[in-house]
Amino acid sequence: MVHSRAQGVAVTAPQAAPPAQPRKAALAAWIGSALEYYDFFIYGTAAALVFNKLFFPGSEPATGTLLALATFGAGYLARPLGAFVLGHLGDRFGRKRILVSTVLLMGAATFAVGCLPTYASIGVAAPIILVSLRLLQGFSAGGEQAGASSTSLEHAPPHRRAYFTSWTLGGTQFGQVLATAIFLPVAALPEADLLSWGWRLPFWLSAIVVVAGLLIRRTLDETPVFTDQEQRGEIARAPVAVLLREHLGSVVRVVFAAMIATVSTIFTVYALSYAVNDVGLSRTAMLWVGVVANLVAILVIPAFGALGDRIGRKPVFLAGSIGMAVTMVGYLYAISAGSYVWIFVFGILVFGLGNSATGGVWPAFYGEMFPARVRLSGVAIGTQIGFAVAGFAPSIAAALAGEDGGNWPAVAGFVAVVCLVNVIAVATGRDYYRTPTEDLGLPVTGERRTAAATS
Repeated sequence: MVHSRAQGVAVTAPQAAPPAQPRKAALAAWIGSALEYYDFFIYGTAAALVFNKLFFPGSEPATGTLLALATFGAGYLARPLGAFVLGHLGDRFGRKRILVSTVLLMGAATFAVGCLPTYASIGVAAPIILVSLRLLQGFSAGGEQAGASSTSLEHAPPHRRAYFTSWTLGGTQFGQVLATAIFLPVAALPEADLLSWGWRLPFWLSAIVVVAGLLIRRTLDETPVFTDQEQRGEIARAPVAVLLREHLGSVVRVVFAAMIATVSTIFTVYALSYAVNDVGLSRTAMLWVGVVANLVAILVIPAFGALGDRIGRKPVFLAGSIGMAVTMVGYLYAISAGSYVWIFVFGILVFGLGNSATGGVWPAFYGEMFPARVRLSGVAIGTQIGFAVAGFAPSIAAALAGEDGGNWPAVAGFVAVVCLVNVIAVATGRDYYRTPTEDLGLPVTGERRTAAATS
């Protein structure tokens, strides 16, 4: 047996996972996240394109768009609550149960959105119910990524944790591709058909999402780390209380670092609305920008994760954040100028590459800050509070841009400030990429660390 002497206490290292388990865990995280975020992002696409006309028709066009984007952000309000509840349950009862529960809840809420009567049918009750369902989506998403990335990290070989956890974000990008691709033929429908029944189709497809997600995640084993803790009776009865008492500094760091998700929501929701509703660009062309950028992301995210295993998480993370601050200026300018060629070029740079660099390493970077007994809670709470800022970023951007959307430099400046906050949070943190898995989150001592497994 292998022992660690951090904090002066001998800790038995968990049994190594069978060789196939890291790959199976990464695949389950990838597919599950893809299915989960398909549900989550079809809402964002619909909010940018049609919800202003369906649920806020009495408002001025700019106000209706702002309200529709605010309903997208409402889901992020429920994310921290979901993080507290689902993080506690995941650290108390296991990762696998959380992964199954989030797929069920997200799929049910999304299917219900597709069945919802519009403002023309039931009046003000329609947007109220819409927001309620969005809150359920956000509650589910509050535990999804943290559960998936914690599961992958705890199954992974110590020297390849960033690579295996990066597949969680690769799944998220695929979910966005799928959501956008589903909307391509829907957005091409005549306006009357789109507003009457076409917009509902992507939401109804969530029934397939639920079935597929359950089949995949129910076959995954619980992580060796959690199983070992359970057998030794070391599960915290109140994980969130332990987290806030002993690891509050790490939670705060993750909150500020996770605000980098603002770039994703600006690109996915605000820029789409700005291009179509304010500049008058083609809906179909702008949806294709998202598809191409996400396809690039799916290919390069694992490569950035592997790079993070070789040189550390921080250099990759910082390069991606700084790169996005710069290239977002070019992307918004290209939209304002109506140049499709440069829109595609900068879309790939800001989202396909810059966002992928951060996404390839942050699941490992955040998860490695916490010991296993509070890891899911720590990652979930920290990221989801940071993501809550990102959820309202499209609304903030729309307000900064003005009624005609012409003040895009203010939006680019807002993105740059968020990236600066991320850079400070990441640069001042510690990189644990060489720390053995069983020692993660424990104070550094002068004693020699446990040798990491090599397979």
